[in-house]
Amino acid sequence: MTDLDDLFDAQGGVVTTGQLLAVYRRSRVDSSIRRGDLIKVWPGIYSRAEPDTMTRLRGLDLRAGEPVAVCLGTAAAAYGFDTEDTRDLHVLTPTGHQLRDSDGLVVHRRDGAPLTVVDGRPATSAAWTAVEVARSLRRPRALATLDAALRTGTCDRRQLVTAAAEQAGRRGIVAVRHLVGRADPLAESPMESEARLVMLDSGLPPPVLQHEVTDRSGRSWRLDFAWPEQRLAVEYDGFTWHSDPDHLRHDRQKRAALHELGWTLLAVVADDVRRRSWEMVRRIEIELARSKAA
Repeated sequence: MTDLDDLFDAQGGVVTTGQLLAVYRRSRVDSSIRRGDLIKVWPGIYSRAEPDTMTRLRGLDLRAGEPVAVCLGTAAAAYGFDTEDTRDLHVLTPTGHQLRDSDGLVVHRRDGAPLTVVDGRPATSAAWTAVEVARSLRRPRALATLDAALRTGTCDRRQLVTAAAEQAGRRGIVAVRHLVGRADPLAESPMESEARLVMLDSGLPPPVLQHEVTDRSGRSWRLDFAWPEQRLAVEYDGFTWHSDPDHLRHDRQKRAALHELGWTLLAVVADDVRRRSWEMVRRIEIELARSKAA
């Protein structure tokens, strides 16, 4: 193993141009880049394989001379509640070093943001991250982020309230403060969060989330949204439910089992939530009223 191999291993798969030139001539470095044996991660930073998120972060560490703290969507992904599939790296400006925005990199200054460590990487705290991400999103997606943050267990509602208070006066915080009270860790997907917000905004009685019903064969079925007294359930159907034979079979069995027990099951899809929400609400209202009249 060469000294360069040791250096790649020691630095997490990245080296600087200066380190390469200390071992190889410029012509060899240039030819290795042309052949794809060396891949540019950041200006002056190279790896031997297509860089993933961790490699890109280690490249920033090498440029800054210290571990770089992540924030916003990158921190949310580290905690497990990035609902927006963030691609760019969002990091905080390191002390004493001026990183600049570049393709795939967004550098932020967040004086006073509480920091912790997740998977060995400095990061804004989970609650702070959730609130800060939520502030930048539309209300439905903001609720999805807050729900997801609670679901991961990386923060609780009290911590979200505190983080929202600490970010008072910043853009979008008023809406987020209101949504914190509606956040629920039982929501299992962003679209379920969006659907629930439509229900609550329309004045429907709050549904019970992930309600379990046992059928006459002893099988348990979990319902996305339920009004148990009215025996009404609403399920969000994603694309996979319409394309996977096992999901279709499961759906039919569930419908049949609930029908035997006197339950009504309504299915909603993304268009019902985002484009025809008034129709979805009307269908639910009709079923709730029908049950009440029966």
